[in-house]
Amino acid sequence: MHSHYYELTMTLKEADFVEFIADFVANIAGDGLEIGRDHIIVRSENDLAPIQEAVVTLVGSLGGAIDIEYKIEEKENQDWIASYQNSIEPIEAGRFYIYPSWYEAKEGKINIKIDPALAFGSGHHATTFSCLDVIGTRVQRGQRVLDVGCGSGILGLAATKLGAKVELCDTDPISVDSCEQNFALNSAEYEELWEGSANQAKGEYDVVIANIIADVLKFIVHDLTRATQKDGILILSGILDKKETQVTEVYKGLELLERKQKDEWITLVYKKLN
Repeated sequence: MHSHYYELTMTLKEADFVEFIADFVANIAGDGLEIGRDHIIVRSENDLAPIQEAVVTLVGSLGGAIDIEYKIEEKENQDWIASYQNSIEPIEAGRFYIYPSWYEAKEGKINIKIDPALAFGSGHHATTFSCLDVIGTRVQRGQRVLDVGCGSGILGLAATKLGAKVELCDTDPISVDSCEQNFALNSAEYEELWEGSANQAKGEYDVVIANIIADVLKFIVHDLTRATQKDGILILSGILDKKETQVTEVYKGLELLERKQKDEWITLVYKKLN
């Protein structure tokens, strides 16, 4: 064990975005994550500058809508990794059981192994939880599924384990690498995985999943609806309740089949009519 570790503290002017940024960091960082009301702390024995750079790039891609202050410090190591792992609990979401490798799989559930499972036990997992619940009831064997903004790949993994043919994409290269690693960890195979978004998708899909944020969902509405085949399903998540009407307004050409809310986060399930 190293005698020192690094700590990256990100303080957000708007607390509404803490869960979104924390979810992004959880998908790309192989280290401990602590979430507060208006801040996120990442701890690692490795240099955290690449994590900060990835967040800066993400914020820039959103037009600078999120104001974040960054601070990296070097601290004395007190075996925080073991303490963090001991605090993690697996999660059951619908038909799925999500667990880190130091736990056993669960009989009777569809098991998905995700390491280092940074999102476990923290409040920012609400959108993923709801999406997994929907996937368990909506995705069927043999369907063609697209996961847009795949992050760790957990949603695509869930669809794959149900027998779907899954393609995934993310604009962040670190997320693409993380997704590839998690598919390997689960001995699962995807059809395609690329760095980019839905505008690069080829053809149409039975199910399109986009767990991003409201502003991005509005921006790529045409790409997502184009990728969804007639009578296909579009699952949208990462929507704060106060921004729900902004999203439903731009997707009003689709039929709303289902609305799920967990904490302040909304997941919407649409059917494309034509």
